Amino acid sequence: MSKARWSLATQIVESFQLSGAAAAAVYVCAILLCMVIPYLLGSLNFGLIISRNKYHDDIRRHGSGNAGTTNMLRTYGKGAAVATLIGDMLKATVAVGLGYLLINFQVDVYTEAGKWAGAIGEKPGAAVAGLFVMLGHMFPCFYKFKGGKGVATMAMVILMLNPIAFLILLGIFIVIAACTRYVSLASVMGAILCPIILTAFEQAKASYMTGLTSVLMAVLVVYMHRENIKRLKDGKESKLSFRKKNGQAGEAEAPLSRSQRKKQQQQQKKADQEKQEEYAYVHCPGCGSLIPQSRRVCAYCNTVNPQYVPDPAQEKGDGKRNSKRVKDKDGNSESEKSGT
Repeated sequence: MSKARWSLATQIVESFQLSGAAAAAVYVCAILLCMVIPYLLGSLNFGLIISRNKYHDDIRRHGSGNAGTTNMLRTYGKGAAVATLIGDMLKATVAVGLGYLLINFQVDVYTEAGKWAGAIGEKPGAAVAGLFVMLGHMFPCFYKFKGGKGVATMAMVILMLNPIAFLILLGIFIVIAACTRYVSLASVMGAILCPIILTAFEQAKASYMTGLTSVLMAVLVVYMHRENIKRLKDGKESKLSFRKKNGQAGEAEAPLSRSQRKKQQQQQKKADQEKQEEYAYVHCPGCGSLIPQSRRVCAYCNTVNPQYVPDPAQEKGDGKRNSKRVKDKDGNSESEKSGT
């Protein structure tokens, strides 16, 4: 009897009494699903979704150019940052949960297929899903493979794999960030320590796949922070601050504050209203036809338009034509005088 925990792959193998190559094929398909589906979930980058739909902007054009929580905080404020953080953690939760459902083993299994799967350790599906949801977040196929740095996503993956390891890493992150106010430094240090701490708590379960994926996730996070590491060495890295800084030049275009964006929206709305009024139409009181408000007389029944409003552009053109006529008249009179 197998000690494998319930999962879809295990259910299929036991229901159809598969063994050997057939059982291995089921597990391979389950692992492939743990790669493809989480990657697509990870490609749903909430920083880009929020910046495009709410602010009609691209977060990658501002600050560090990263579509992550920290850059959202510095660019759009706390609300956008919290929404981004929740979205990134939620997709990691769904991805890792899917990995648990697809394939999940204990170390000791007695069936032939179970021994083959047990060689890669406990919860291989969750570990692989966690790695690929991070890859999707960092290199999203929906946004030209330019996404975030994966810190929030990695944190949620660790929480789903081992809550105790997550709490220890979270404590380390908070202490470093609070003491230095460098989020990037806290993120890199947490990523480096992640394989050590996670492996220490998973060693008794022989979770080889968990240890391997934690190393790969750490390497990815450090790689995505390579520019931050360079700025830290040069003393040019930005510190975390919840205060708005005026007159500070950004690395890309300086983002507008909330009041500036509101003022810009009001000006645009006013301009749209003026443009709409310029081309407004009214109903003729004589025949009821729809005619431009800038027309003096209805073209259908010659009724005078009581709501007539001159077209500024037309008035300007009429003024030019009238001045030209006066000039021509004066020129003709002068020629007549010279002729007589």
